[in-house]
Amino acid sequence: MSDKATIPSRADFSHFSEMQTRWHDNDVYQHVNNVVYYSFFDTAVNQHLINSRALDIANSPAIGLVIETQCRYFSAVSFPDLIVVGIKVEHLGNSSVRYQTAIFRNDEDSASAVGNFVHVYVDRNTNKPVRIPDKVRSVLAALICE
Repeated sequence: MSDKATIPSRADFSHFSEMQTRWHDNDVYQHVNNVVYYSFFDTAVNQHLINSRALDIANSPAIGLVIETQCRYFSAVSFPDLIVVGIKVEHLGNSSVRYQTAIFRNDEDSASAVGNFVHVYVDRNTNKPVRIPDKVRSVLAALICE
């Protein structure tokens, strides 16, 4: 667990996605297993891109591949908690974007966990880095918190 002063709050994020924890998310210690948090982060970001019509997972010529991830845990989440994933963009480059994501349990204002991950945009066919497409860039720019 980390120092309370470093725990993000909901006010630190610009977009939110609700998700229900599932029975099988809990591990033998009766809390959501650490690997599930990464799934929550990835799902929230990609769901936002899809809902914004910036990503067509079957046909977009440029796709974002995860090249780096990190997660810090502050308090446990367990089924049947409802979680809210906060999303913001920390850095928007030419071909990459660094997200910060956070898990908020039920109606709590302080994050239970905070994650970072990086997407590098590549050509779907060649896997060579490409410029982030304009539509994606526009959606990502809206997630930058000053």
